Amino acid sequence: MSGYQGKKNIPRITSDRLLVKGAKIVNDDQSFLADIYMEDGVIKQIGENLIVPGGVKIVEAHGGMVMPGGIDVHTRFQMPDRGMVAADDFYQGTRAALAGGTTMIIDHVVPEPGVGLIAAFNQWREWADSKSCCDYSLHVDITEWHKGVQEEMESLVKDHGVNSFLVYLAYKDVFQLSDAQMYEVFSVIRDLGAIAQVHAENGDIIAEEQRRILELGITGPEGHVLSRPEEVEAEAVNRSVTIANQTNCPLYITKVMSKSAADVIALARKKGAVVYGEPISASLGTDGTHYWSKNWAKAVAYVTSPPLSPDPTTPDYLNSLLSCGDLQVTGSAHCTFTTSQRAVGKDDFTLIPEGTNGTEERMSLIWDKCVVTGKMDENQFVAVTSTNAAKIFNLYPRKGRIAVGSDADLVLWDPDVSKIISAKSHNLAVEYNIFEGTEVRGAPLVVISQGKIVLEEGSLHTTEGCGRYITHKPFPDHVYKRIKARSRLTELRGVPRGQYDGPVCEVAVTPKAMSTVSSLKTSPAKQQQQPQQQQQQQQGPQPVRNLHQSGFSLSGAQVDDNIPRRNTQRIVAPPGGRANITSLG
Repeated sequence: MSGYQGKKNIPRITSDRLLVKGAKIVNDDQSFLADIYMEDGVIKQIGENLIVPGGVKIVEAHGGMVMPGGIDVHTRFQMPDRGMVAADDFYQGTRAALAGGTTMIIDHVVPEPGVGLIAAFNQWREWADSKSCCDYSLHVDITEWHKGVQEEMESLVKDHGVNSFLVYLAYKDVFQLSDAQMYEVFSVIRDLGAIAQVHAENGDIIAEEQRRILELGITGPEGHVLSRPEEVEAEAVNRSVTIANQTNCPLYITKVMSKSAADVIALARKKGAVVYGEPISASLGTDGTHYWSKNWAKAVAYVTSPPLSPDPTTPDYLNSLLSCGDLQVTGSAHCTFTTSQRAVGKDDFTLIPEGTNGTEERMSLIWDKCVVTGKMDENQFVAVTSTNAAKIFNLYPRKGRIAVGSDADLVLWDPDVSKIISAKSHNLAVEYNIFEGTEVRGAPLVVISQGKIVLEEGSLHTTEGCGRYITHKPFPDHVYKRIKARSRLTELRGVPRGQYDGPVCEVAVTPKAMSTVSSLKTSPAKQQQQPQQQQQQQQGPQPVRNLHQSGFSLSGAQVDDNIPRRNTQRIVAPPGGRANITSLG
């Protein structure tokens, strides 16, 4: 089942008409019993005793839960990395997604240095169109910033159906943008009606820590997490929130991996910020204690950025925040590499290709850790696995809802089935699974994608290249209603007041060269000499001598400060001329 299959080996589902009978329909806001009739990949009828044409394939739900297919908001299938390519391509990756109940993925376009956004976008479209087994969309990553990038962003939004862009605060000298650049990018994104995504880590600190840890002789995967302490993620999230607030741009933090980063998002939302948090399968389902495994091949499989937290209580904490609404969406950031590919960094952890698996396991992990534990109900589960994402990225109600007119992407979910996650049975092209041995309750029984059954009785029936590219319109209501209200409230206005017409102090062109400390705190003789100086100034400007360039200091410690002195003393010929009288205490 996990082997690669070409188009010819897969049986075609001939009927485009499908009826699900006796379903307990689960949307994000309600659950109810009804039948669902689908035709040509679209839901046509919902209700009881439906009148449907002949030749319809029937799926008996027997009162079981039927929910919208999952949307994995963050994948990196087939991603290039220094001449290598991620092990799971768009075929293998979307096949695994379908096996786990996910019927749509949103992948990240990563332009290599010197490659334009549109050229990179077209490359990703070509890869995905030929291989994807389910519907897909694309985020576009901003890896450098100049005027040409802005023009390409405008074209992507207007002509290519993109409404989200990601900027990096990490990967110094490769992808990292400065705060000023981020401010400019956010302003452009807001004007385009798109979503600003951020990979939040402090790249400058990480670069210094990597150097320090390598100098200590630590070269293994544990060096990765040691060089990226939790607070560098939280700091970058806080900085992103600040810049998003200043630019009135909606913010979306990808890969929320630590408690402190999640807390920053939760606090910002409590203060009213338009910010969304995306924990991933890895941060919800496992932790970073594995980086210290004696088995190098196992430890290296967990390397991703930001890293998994070494605090083993983190997954439970993030699941709680996801359940109460402080975090809103879930992705997998699925980007897998084989052990031999990871071995590029066997002697230097900074060279290890980054990424973990999670697209197949995502929905079962969340069900097990959130619904089974009573932290969320079935409707909230639908919200965090599909509906919220569909609303944020303007795909709703086409995706993320079971309703007449919505796409026929459905999952018949079994809440009671248990399975143990293992590399032996997963649908991936890699030897390790980061959730190896984890027992989860809850899994899909039947998966319907584009109105066709793709998973039934444990067997996958996928068609390579049948995935459609789904466009996103800008200005999603779910996000931009609040942004528009804020822009009206936050219009800046000056204070009406009369023109100041008093005296204005003249300052030197290079003010840093002159001392700002007043020299009036001197002996009375100095003040007596002032009229003479003013007279000289009226006659013409005198050449200015900067006393800071001499070795003499009018204030501060002197070498002979310990010798007792009289209260005042007249200096007959002080530096700078006779006018300089000083008091030495």
